[in-house]
Amino acid sequence: MATAADTIKIGFVTTLTTGAGAIGKDMRESVDLAVEHLGGKMAGKDIEVIYEDDAFKPEIGKQKTDKLVKKDNVDFVAGYIWSHVLMASYKSAVDNDTFLISSNAGPSALAGKLCNENFFSTSWQNDQTTMAMGEVLNQRGIKNLYIMAPNYAAGKNMVSGVERTFKGKIIGKDMTKFPGQLDFSAELAKVRAAKPDALFVFYPGKHGAQFLTQYAQSDLAATVPLYTTFTVDSISLPRIGKMAEGSLMTLFWSPDLDNPTNKQFVADFRKKYGHYPSHYGAQSYDSIMLINSAVEKVKGDLSDHDAVRAALKEADFKSIRGDFKFGNNHFPIQNFYLREVVKDENGDYTTRIVSTVYENHQDPYASECNMK
Repeated sequence: MATAADTIKIGFVTTLTTGAGAIGKDMRESVDLAVEHLGGKMAGKDIEVIYEDDAFKPEIGKQKTDKLVKKDNVDFVAGYIWSHVLMASYKSAVDNDTFLISSNAGPSALAGKLCNENFFSTSWQNDQTTMAMGEVLNQRGIKNLYIMAPNYAAGKNMVSGVERTFKGKIIGKDMTKFPGQLDFSAELAKVRAAKPDALFVFYPGKHGAQFLTQYAQSDLAATVPLYTTFTVDSISLPRIGKMAEGSLMTLFWSPDLDNPTNKQFVADFRKKYGHYPSHYGAQSYDSIMLINSAVEKVKGDLSDHDAVRAALKEADFKSIRGDFKFGNNHFPIQNFYLREVVKDENGDYTTRIVSTVYENHQDPYASECNMK
């Protein structure tokens, strides 16, 4: 880890090209806003953020992480949208004693048996959001469920989450090719034939927009209620709002979450960029504020890694979600909410919180982590 005298160097790995580039753009904009809110400094030292594009590929993500750690000598590495990219990259940071803060991906292995003292998350463990959705489906009396998700690490975790808590019968499940498959007509035909009480899907980014378009064009929209996680977000809503209006999802955050930090973040983001931030952006904003809290606690001296690590674990900062605390595995313990797509007072599509599903929820893999 670097100990540059006058600069705090943060490497930020995300997807800035390909069809998923819109997510990386939202994350980058939120990081820039966080740096702006900090006046460009942490503990009196200039902040330098080095952005790297993983191009949606694990091997490139690893190469960029290696560059940041070994060539750029960054103090912290953050970002990472995709679980398969993070899994390919994380050892390049943590094994070189560089702190890695995941701003999105939350694979189960890193929450459990592969937890590491140098790894922290400002998002969630993949299973948690869909565990909350399973509870919502129970509350709503769903007996027969059909599931669709992409066949990669996060997709498998999302499905295991809903299967962990849903008490009804899963009458069909399709794990589709990722990222290559964007046509879901064959799977939707199978859903129609199965006649479930509800359909649950996880399709992030452009896959979500494509799925929702096909779902809305099918006759399923009138007969099979749709429940989602990470399929509808503030990035896609301007394009798919009418198709998604009234749809329900679970998440740890919403733009209308009532605390001072979130209100400032959302208001300043909208003023600066002209649209609502997504949860990807909110988590990225928190990543910078977490790093700042640690740098401030050690008064800018990053030479004592144990002190920096202890300061990160304390998480003494104002989060967009309100109170913030880590579990033993360095994943947040936090609330999860049921959200609904609605129009705001200006006619723009956004989400509002309907109810709290979980309070102070810890992921189910923390017990497999040997850290205290």
